[in-house]
Amino acid sequence: MAARHFLTLLDLSQEEARYLIQRAITIKNKLLTQGPTYTPFTNRTLAMIFEKSSTRTRVSFETGMTQFGGHALFLSSKDTQLGRGEPIADTARVLSEMVDAVMIRTFSHQGLEDFAAASRVPVINALTDDYHPCQLLADVMTWTELRGNVRDRTAVWIGDGNNMCHSWINAALQFDFNLRVCCPEGYEPREDIMAVAGDRVTLYRDPMQAAAGANLITTDVWASMGQEEEQAKRIADFAGFQVTEAMLDQAASDVLFLHCLPAHRGEEISETLLDDPRADVWQEAGNRLHAQKALIEFLILGRIDE
Repeated sequence: MAARHFLTLLDLSQEEARYLIQRAITIKNKLLTQGPTYTPFTNRTLAMIFEKSSTRTRVSFETGMTQFGGHALFLSSKDTQLGRGEPIADTARVLSEMVDAVMIRTFSHQGLEDFAAASRVPVINALTDDYHPCQLLADVMTWTELRGNVRDRTAVWIGDGNNMCHSWINAALQFDFNLRVCCPEGYEPREDIMAVAGDRVTLYRDPMQAAAGANLITTDVWASMGQEEEQAKRIADFAGFQVTEAMLDQAASDVLFLHCLPAHRGEEISETLLDDPRADVWQEAGNRLHAQKALIEFLILGRIDE
């Protein structure tokens, strides 16, 4: 049977996506009450290929495999033959002979797809320039834990139409919530990604208008990795798009603020926003561990019904 890959949220059915959220919550609750006693991955190995720097991604995947009784192997392009020009497909075929799954954090989404096409073991997108689906599993998990069923609720993305925005668009389709994308002209998400989500996603220009009555507000840095030379221009272009406490005041009384981190205080968020009780970014960050454990379990072992 062909390996299941997780390159975007749309690689899952809606039912599978919802299963993963509930499974992640179950895994988390059992870990908190029983400790890391569930170890289905004894002698299993996850290869982790990093071409972009990371804190949350590396720690969560490595810790998750350890808690599951397995092993995570850190690989960077400078430490492997990828950095010396070995074809992506060749590396994929080699690793398929040795490990049980591969996690990749890289720039090119096409390169990730090429790797997955040649791999006989599951491949996980841990971030590309186009998508960040693992983060969205943690985000929807957090929203569900704190506010219940997200179906037909309203989330707002404020900022750049980047890889995080693209995955929020996919999430709106998969989890049946409404998404308002608010960005300056010239920074819109890709039209083809918007089109797939249909009327679940609406484009706004005025952040305060977008925030009105919303159940969740989220954002990301204005200049992502690889865009540092655009920082000054982006600060000017995104003036007025900073998420503040006043913006949350325009939202619903149960509004939740999330941020994938790292955050640039004083830029995309106010200096004090992360201290606001409506912000739950630390629980969100911690949920990367549990959501990814559920994902790895699903890709390697299949659905677990308990």
